[in-house]
Amino acid sequence: MQKLTPFLISSLLIFGVAACDNASKTTVSAPDPNESPTAPTAQTTQAAQQDAQSEVRRRQLNSDIRAREERNNVTGGDTDRASGDLASQVRSKLEANIPKGQLTVNATDDGTVTVGGTVNNEQELAKIEPLSKEIKGVKTVVVKATVTPPKS
Repeated sequence: MQKLTPFLISSLLIFGVAACDNASKTTVSAPDPNESPTAPTAQTTQAAQQDAQSEVRRRQLNSDIRAREERNNVTGGDTDRASGDLASQVRSKLEANIPKGQLTVNATDDGTVTVGGTVNNEQELAKIEPLSKEIKGVKTVVVKATVTPPKS
């Protein structure tokens, strides 16, 4: 045991030195804080919007929601949920399933969720309440969203 302890400590120190050898890999690619930020190009903006509305992104968001629900079930947090957690989960669910809607979500500690904003059509408006109620802990959904067709 007396020989093993110094060996473990020295191994840990050698590993630490090797891991910290190249300290700053991101500083070359990081933006200069002294320069004024430039607006993204239209092509970059459109690519980001398509990514946010893609089927892959929708599946990722739904998977994240399911994982969060499973964690809450394990920890016993499925009965009383924090309002911020409820609002976040409902917002993610709505963003995944109503990608072109501009919705705001507020939640209270008693499980009441209020959804406001705009959607593009009646079908999206009708989806808000059932999608919101899929989140565990949501008891009541108040829909204050309106239908506003997109401008062409």
